[in-house]
Amino acid sequence: MHCPFCGAIDTKVIDSRLVAEGDHVRRRRECITCEERFTTYETAELVMPRIIKQDGVREPFDEDKLKKGLMKALEKRPVSIEKVDSAINSIKASLRATGEREIQSRDVGEEVMKQLRQLDEVAFVRFASVYRSFKDLNEFREEIDRLSQQEPSENENQ
Repeated sequence: MHCPFCGAIDTKVIDSRLVAEGDHVRRRRECITCEERFTTYETAELVMPRIIKQDGVREPFDEDKLKKGLMKALEKRPVSIEKVDSAINSIKASLRATGEREIQSRDVGEEVMKQLRQLDEVAFVRFASVYRSFKDLNEFREEIDRLSQQEPSENENQ
């Protein structure tokens, strides 16, 4: 770490503390040359996998696009923003946990549906109808029947 005051290369860490729920490390440093003190923050850089679309095009993971899709499915539904953010974080963690550098868009969609099923069944059916390209009312009924057959504890909002 270069000293921001004199540009020297050698600095020493005086104190380290966890901040922001343990997601960041705050370090107090001192320059060996000019003896000035300064603070730095460290965070882990977590790289999201690239998304392989159905047509083979690869694109970077877009959290805004994910959030817009969830919000569209959850429109006018009683789900808090905190729960949506938690679902997004869960989806991102699941994608990172694969360890893959690239992941199929259908895998992302399946993870989104898994989260929506826990958040709100109506939103789940809305999303599934577009994602799975339901062609008619029977496909809606089949999906609703599948939801109805699940154990009650699986359907409860968390």
